[in-house]
Amino acid sequence: MNSGSTFFERLRQAGISPADSEELRLQKSLLIFATGLICLASVLWLSIYWLLGLPFSSNLPFILQLLLVGNMLFYFKTLNFHVFRIFQLSLFLFTPFVAQWSIGSFITASGISLWALLAPIGAVLFIGPRASTPWFFAYVFLTVLSGFFDYYLPDTLLMQKQKVTSQTAALFFALNFVSVSIIVYLLLRYSDNEKHKAQEHLQEAHRLLQDEQDRSEKLLLNILPAPIAERLKNSKQPIADGFAEVSVMFADIVNFTKLAEGLPPKQVFAMLNKIFSCFDELAEKYGLEKIKTIGDAYMVAGGLNDNRNDYSERLAEMSLEIVEVLQHDFQVNERHVEVRIGIGTGPVVAGVVGKKKFIYDLWGDTVNIASRISSEGMPGRILVDSQTYERLQDRFIFADPKAIPLKGKGNVLVYRLLAKARRG
Repeated sequence: MNSGSTFFERLRQAGISPADSEELRLQKSLLIFATGLICLASVLWLSIYWLLGLPFSSNLPFILQLLLVGNMLFYFKTLNFHVFRIFQLSLFLFTPFVAQWSIGSFITASGISLWALLAPIGAVLFIGPRASTPWFFAYVFLTVLSGFFDYYLPDTLLMQKQKVTSQTAALFFALNFVSVSIIVYLLLRYSDNEKHKAQEHLQEAHRLLQDEQDRSEKLLLNILPAPIAERLKNSKQPIADGFAEVSVMFADIVNFTKLAEGLPPKQVFAMLNKIFSCFDELAEKYGLEKIKTIGDAYMVAGGLNDNRNDYSERLAEMSLEIVEVLQHDFQVNERHVEVRIGIGTGPVVAGVVGKKKFIYDLWGDTVNIASRISSEGMPGRILVDSQTYERLQDRFIFADPKAIPLKGKGNVLVYRLLAKARRG
């Protein structure tokens, strides 16, 4: 960016505070822009007047420019925008009429009072439509007053102030109309451009906010089931639900502690991340809810937040696929780890614990049984309790039942899941 562009950009932004609203920023920028345009037009107008050999005192245009620029500099120092715009609009309004009265009539002054129209137009842009009404009525009053003077004062009194030909008067009529029209057009264009820029900034800010909300939404959905996340957003009440029957699965990596002892922490993490990420994909594939990972154990449940009744079947299919993947997909299972899987079915309590770093968790005897069955199983085997077996026996193949001792439960009958039954 060249120095000229930098200067005008700094001038355009002068007096604007970071706390200003978009509307106030636009009003400040427009008024400074209008001040520059009127100062430039005043110099051009006076130069043309003198080039045509018409004697006219330069005191008034010079004083106008000094007042406009002086007030702008005072504003930069005090940042009192209210005083700045009232003073500038007053200069826009009164100076053209004073100039007309000093020259003569509407005709001899070539309608120079038309410049005062910039005051009510500027008030619409710099203050607002409603607050611009007094400025418009002031403009109308001064115009009527000038017409009154022209009508009742003798022509000789008005004409003797300035001797101009009809051709010159016509030229300056055109010049004044064109100049005021150009300034109004430029102000409206500038206002529209700035509004479009502000709208684009708002749209960009909205897009970024929406992206951030989407990321937060995805993060929340990665932590909580969708219905629970929605309830958490819409209510401050604790979330705790009882379910009469849910199937819970634990997949526990065999000898993980011993395996991790010989590996650097990054490799341990990479190994767990690959395996559990694969489990996440399978849980999503079968429409099940991952609950959490506990060290080297992975917990998933079915029947919590959907209306389907085949959750035990889907959980069994996921378990079989986990074993299949770990036995044959060595991109996922580079270390050839094995898992023990336990599935229990029955009542649970589910809810969100805590206010910070919260987690959706399950409690109850069903959870305990599934966890202890997985711990007591053999590597690569899937054990289910009697209630899960009752739900799956017609669709899956099981080995004969076996009683195993579980802490706090005594001997519990479990069934080893072998495969899904072929339907013939």
